[in-house]
Order: sequence, then C-alpha cells, then structure tokens
Amino acid sequence: MASYIGQSNYRVKGSTDRLNPTQKQERLLSLDAFRGGTIAAMILVNNPGNGEAVYTPFEHAEWHGWTFTDLVFPFFLWIVGVAITFSFAKRIDRGDDRGKLFLHILRRSVSIFALGYFLNLFPTFDFANGRIPGVLQRIAICYLIAGTIFLFTKVRGRIVWILGLLSVYWLLMKMVPVPGYGAGVLGVEGNLEQYIDSMFLKGHMYRLTRTQDPEGIVSTLPAIATALFGTLAGQLLQAKRSMEEKTSWLFFSGNCLIFAGLMLSTWMPINKKIWTSSFSVFMAGMASVVFACCYWLVDVKQWKRYSKPFIIYGMNAITVYALAGMVARLLGFIKVGGISLHEYLYENLFAPLAAPQNASLMYAIANVLFFYLIAYGMYRKKWFVRL
Repeated sequence: MASYIGQSNYRVKGSTDRLNPTQKQERLLSLDAFRGGTIAAMILVNNPGNGEAVYTPFEHAEWHGWTFTDLVFPFFLWIVGVAITFSFAKRIDRGDDRGKLFLHILRRSVSIFALGYFLNLFPTFDFANGRIPGVLQRIAICYLIAGTIFLFTKVRGRIVWILGLLSVYWLLMKMVPVPGYGAGVLGVEGNLEQYIDSMFLKGHMYRLTRTQDPEGIVSTLPAIATALFGTLAGQLLQAKRSMEEKTSWLFFSGNCLIFAGLMLSTWMPINKKIWTSSFSVFMAGMASVVFACCYWLVDVKQWKRYSKPFIIYGMNAITVYALAGMVARLLGFIKVGGISLHEYLYENLFAPLAAPQNASLMYAIANVLFFYLIAYGMYRKKWFVRL
C-alpha cells in the first residue's frame, strides 16, 4: 500500500492493491511511482560493473557538494514521511488509540532495522566485525522517531521539531570540541560525527572508511528532520485543495527549501556523508519539486501507462532493495576461476561491449532491469510484502 514505507508484512495483499483503471484509485499512485523511481536509482548507483569506472553523477560527492547519487537516500526518507501521514492521519482523526499506533510503528521499525542488520552480515555473518548502521537501519530509526512525533504533535509541533533537530545538530557540529581538532571542524578528519562514531561504533562501521559511517549516530538527527519534512508534504496532499493547488504548493515550498538550503550552505556546506542541516533542507526541497512533477503527471494528468513500471517497482520497494543487496553480496562472495562472480559476469558479458564507463553503466542498468522483472512477477502474482 502507498501508505506504508515498504509494502511488506510477509503476507499477501488482495486484489484491491492491483492497479485497475476502471476502479476508483484510492492509492496515491504518484507516491508509488516516486518510490519506485528512487529504488531503481538506488539499485543503479549501488551496482556498477566496475567501481573504478563510474560516471561522476553515479558516485557520491567526495565530501562537500552533491551529485545525482546523493539525492537517492534523502528522497526515500522524505517518502517515508509522506507515507507516515497517509498511514496514520485518518486513524488519529477517528480517535484510534495512539499507544497501539505507537506499538505498530515500533514493531515495524524493529523489523526494518533487523532486516538491515541481516543484510550487513549476509552471507558471512561475521558478528565481530559486521557493520551495525546502514540504510535500512537509518530508515527504521527515522520512521520510529518521525512517526512518534507525528502521532503526538500537530503541524506546528512538527515544524518546531524540524527546526530543533536541525539547530541542535548544527550547534553540536559547530560548538562541541573534538580532542586534537577543536570545535567546528567539518572536514573528513576531526568532525564530531567521526569522533562519536569512532567511540561507539569502532570496528562496526562502513567497510570503505572504518573511521566514520555515512549512516552514523549524530547525523541521524537531521535525517529525522528529512522524514518530518515529508510528513508536512503528506499533510498538504491530504488537505481539501484542488490537485492543481497542491502541485503548485509542492513546487513553491520545494523551491523555498532549495533556496534556504543553498543559503544555509554558506555556514554549513551541503554534505551527504555527515548529513548536514543544509543538506537536509536542500534535499527536502528537491524531493518536493521532483515529487510535484510525479504528482502532476501521474495523478493529475493520469499518465499511468508511462509511469506503471515505476509504480510496480514502488509497490515492493524494500523487498526489491533487500533482494538486490543480497544478490550483490552473493555475486561478490561466489568465486569463478579465482575471481568473483560479479567480476566474471562483468568481464565476459559487458566489458567487451563498450568502454569501461559505459560497460559499467550497462551492468548497473542490467541489474535494474533484472530486479524490475522480479517486482513485475510479484505484481502479477499480487504479492505485496510488508514488514
């Protein structure tokens, strides 16, 4: 369902979840399309054939700044916020017990966190050196906290929380001194995020750095704000306004946030790896503008035929993401002729076809198409798995 972050509960949903042009659409199909496009992009950038031959937009910014790749994760967190609104707003309005709703959020958060940790350990299950943070783990934490804030606050309260989270993170990064470096360091070495991660996550961080985790502890604060920005957009989408008005407000508010993020970057640069406050604001604006396009094309102009592949991808987003992660790890783990199966497939099927960067991109696109076939098969079988 569009109201859930990943459409997964390990149970099969009925035919009411199938797209049927003759029925009244209760789903926000544009949200499925946006989610599906985001997951497809995530698979694309996570699975190059040759990690040394990648076009710049398909790599994260080296430090400050942003690329196409840096859009993907904040977009998904923003979608989580929108989904929270569609999942819980009506239940709150009709007086459902908020304690039970909180337990629902808690159970789902624990399930998503556990799945993320499982993917980090798979297939070797080296608990002594396994990474603890991760993409799904951050989604779980943000869903838990943003969802709880949504249950117990109104719009004004959520805005206060956003400002508070961004301000507290800003002050922590700028004012708290790091031993040997002082306060206010935002470089690769000596920033507070790195220091806290090295204290509490030593030996359990991202394998490519081992000194700081891009889904680390302190930077989760502005990531929660990213999800809360999504809840505000979700409330706008549920307001009693025309679809044209909603589209206009999404564009307007998104561009205001983009401008605000750029202005804030004067004092705290846009940086995905430490998820700076300016990054959170800027990416919330970008998500709002891109989603406004999806909303206008899919739900207003009814371009469902062209968006259907993305909608199908979005209906089992976390399931597809998890499968992609497992397959990628298996391809790196299994050996064929002394090299990994990943390298074997790339060298024999893709490398002969084009220059390294193009061959690497072709391998990534093949991954996207392969997992679309899985998503399509699940859609045809009416399997919509939810955690």
